[in-house]
Amino acid sequence: MKILVTGGAGFVGSFLCESLHKSGYEVRIFDNYEPQVHSGSQSNLGALLQPNGLPLKGIEILYGDTRSPTQLDAALKDVDAVIHLAAQVGVGQSMYEIHRYVDHNTVGTAVLLELLASRKHSVKKLVVASSMSIYGEGGARCSNCGDVTPTLRDGGQMKLGDWEVRCPICNRTASPTATNELKPVLPTSIYAITKRDQEEMCLVVGRAYDIPAVALRFFNIYGPRQSLGNPYTGVAAIFSSRLLNNHAPVVFEDGNQTRDFVHVTDIVQAITLALAKDEANGQVFNVGTGRPTSIKDVATILARKMRRDVAPRIENKFREGDVRHCYADIDKIRRHLGYKPAVELEVGIEDLIAWAEDQQAEDRFEHAAAELAKRGLAR
Repeated sequence: MKILVTGGAGFVGSFLCESLHKSGYEVRIFDNYEPQVHSGSQSNLGALLQPNGLPLKGIEILYGDTRSPTQLDAALKDVDAVIHLAAQVGVGQSMYEIHRYVDHNTVGTAVLLELLASRKHSVKKLVVASSMSIYGEGGARCSNCGDVTPTLRDGGQMKLGDWEVRCPICNRTASPTATNELKPVLPTSIYAITKRDQEEMCLVVGRAYDIPAVALRFFNIYGPRQSLGNPYTGVAAIFSSRLLNNHAPVVFEDGNQTRDFVHVTDIVQAITLALAKDEANGQVFNVGTGRPTSIKDVATILARKMRRDVAPRIENKFREGDVRHCYADIDKIRRHLGYKPAVELEVGIEDLIAWAEDQQAEDRFEHAAAELAKRGLAR
């Protein structure tokens, strides 16, 4: 099989393309090398290149933008499946670069789907990267009302430092529960809306044109090759960059908000299963570990393992669109696809650190935080 991977030179894409190539697939990488993500001279594709810099046999690398029908049409030629990873990432930035996020994520996906709908092609499978961000707040349970679907926390409540989620029925404090695929999606940022767009558009068009499509809702991905110079990327990379520059990791709210941190190689495992298994067709799956970890704990673990005597700086401030708790229920992907996360957080963080310590880490967090504050998105 020949696989087209949009965003294939990126953090997740590069690991995926290496894995697919080792498994005997021909791989066509399509990427626009977004400067914010591909800063510096570090290439994610080194393992797929010969000593002379040319791609290995079975690897093709195309520069291109998903918003270009001409470029994307050429990339689709003779491929058997598409793994659509290309997207602008970052919740905070999406709230003021609205046109750019919608243009790349929603419109770029529309271009891909329109080509599949209107041109002759050989695509027999479409896997799209969705995101846990589309849920908004994760699952919650009220001691009085049972399982509930919380909405975004009220700004007045947050200004008082009252961080926990409230029951939407009786207003009591609710406890977090694992978030399953049946929870209603309530995106709280432009980024999240565009990821919902990508997911729903791919599933709808796939069904209409008999192209088996799968949407994978990735939780908080971390690992080597995640851009250390992008202050809107994963929190583990942002904290690593801060610590490498001997700066304290900055933690919003009280630091006790929780996420599900999943290593990039487990993401690759899930994508590969979705590509290969017919049981995945037409379905949506969470991809995480099923274990919640507080943001404060991530900062503490990183500092300890990097031997930096730097405590996290707890801001007791909040950012517009942030959710309190969201971690994955992965029962569905376990049962249907046989997915089993293999990398424990403490081990995976060592993997990230070993790579990060060889990089030139530009800490741009303060600039990004100032931009959010100036726009009233962090307060």
